[in-house]
Amino acid sequence: MDVLLAFVNSLPNTVGQGLIWGIMAIGVYITYRILDVADLTVDGSLATGGAVCALLISLGADPWLALLAAVLAGMAAGLATGLLHTVCGIPAILSGILTQLALYSVNLRIMAVGDAKAKTKSTLAVSVDKYDLLVTSRYIRKVDLTNPLILLAALTVVAIAVLYWFFGTEQGSALRATGSNGHMARAQGIDTNWSKVLGLVVSNALVAMSGALLAQYQGSATIDMGRGAIVIGLAAVIIGEVLLGGVFINFALKLFSCVVGAVIYYAVITLVLRLGLETTDLKLLTALVVAVFLTIPYWKGRYFSKPVRPAKKEGSARA
Repeated sequence: MDVLLAFVNSLPNTVGQGLIWGIMAIGVYITYRILDVADLTVDGSLATGGAVCALLISLGADPWLALLAAVLAGMAAGLATGLLHTVCGIPAILSGILTQLALYSVNLRIMAVGDAKAKTKSTLAVSVDKYDLLVTSRYIRKVDLTNPLILLAALTVVAIAVLYWFFGTEQGSALRATGSNGHMARAQGIDTNWSKVLGLVVSNALVAMSGALLAQYQGSATIDMGRGAIVIGLAAVIIGEVLLGGVFINFALKLFSCVVGAVIYYAVITLVLRLGLETTDLKLLTALVVAVFLTIPYWKGRYFSKPVRPAKKEGSARA
């Protein structure tokens, strides 16, 4: 009973975390499902978004301006990966790894800007007591406009609406066609290299936005805040597809299912931690959750679907 009560009390924070990571999961969905590209830039670009946002806020910038700068930084990270893949001919997965590796050093430098005593810094605090933040976990249980869930929900809806509009445009349709069948897209005169770069830019913009919100929400940006982000994003995407794929057919609802998947993921993580699992086991738990939800569709199709009966032959010959 105590465990259940503690879990219920932690639900507001769980939903807040889920909404933030849900925006990141939407970015992962764009590359993983729409563009069909394995992008590992995510682990680096999420931390870049957090680092840029925390730096500007600590220097006195408006938090909305800091959020915009974080989005632009994420776009630059996606552009770097896209150019490595399309211009340099490096496979997408290796391009993401290279950008992620480079961003580790870049993020250390970013968080040290303005500090004459250090050239690199692994943590940059942005306490709500000193700065005006868009979201903070301190007010997660307040029943007023300072509650971060209101703004996080609004930003999620806006992000989904903008993406729904964008993927209905000519350029968005070209991006979807590139991921669906690159050869056919090129035959139709679509510049598939540009579409891949654009998809990576949009994806990492959302990831960096998530990192900026996360840095404000938890009160600091850290060099390791993006570690394992790609796995969490994939977990959210897969959980949403498995649980809601048969119901959410509309494209906007598919994007929303990523957010629902992120909330469910963090609810599961929170419940297991309340049951006594050590925080050091979170990576193992994440891997198990992803493995389970990847296995469910396979088992469902292999063992629980009705076998397809061969069609009856018509007009059989008579003696």
